[in-house]
Amino acid sequence: FFLYILREGLRDTDPTADIEMPRIGRSLPKTLTEDQVDALLQAPNIDEPLGHRDRAMLELLYASGLRVSELINLKQSQVNFNQGVLRIVGKGDRERLIPLGEEAQRWLHDFIDGPRMEILLERQTEYLFPTRRGNRMTRQAFWHIIKRYAHKAGIDKKLSPHSLRHAFATHLLNRGADLRVVQLLLGHSDLSTTQIYTHVARERLKDLHGEHHPRG
Repeated sequence: FFLYILREGLRDTDPTADIEMPRIGRSLPKTLTEDQVDALLQAPNIDEPLGHRDRAMLELLYASGLRVSELINLKQSQVNFNQGVLRIVGKGDRERLIPLGEEAQRWLHDFIDGPRMEILLERQTEYLFPTRRGNRMTRQAFWHIIKRYAHKAGIDKKLSPHSLRHAFATHLLNRGADLRVVQLLLGHSDLSTTQIYTHVARERLKDLHGEHHPRG
């Protein structure tokens, strides 16, 4: 309306120019509780090669906070068992080293030593987590894996392929990790991107207070 008034010359100034528009905040990422993560990790049938692969993938994703694109493109040469780290080249070609953690390292080592070779059957691929045909896994295939095991684990909340990445960040902050350390592990260039997880952690604290405090 005031743009019209200005164009017609009926006014020299726009009284609304200094009014700040309300900012649209980022939606809080969907995350999982620690018990739900445990249930999800235990859902694959590890007696089968593909099930063992899936368990190793889920363990690694929760231990490292990788993006799904980083996980499915992960190559065996990026894993350093001696140092217990992953070498990841993320967005903007920024390289970061991520600790594996004992559990993820054990599952990954066991997978490479046996089930991975059973899946490949003499075929060769540089990708760490091949499909049953020996190809690189797609994002859609991984998304189906997450949904299938979430259903099996009795998790009824709506998940995304990045739910374990969100859980990784939120659980670290819940347990007192420094925000800048989490930023480095996630590969965020901007700290404000990581700060969204502090809101998730605060929401969880409010829920716990309401659930357990006698006057909550």
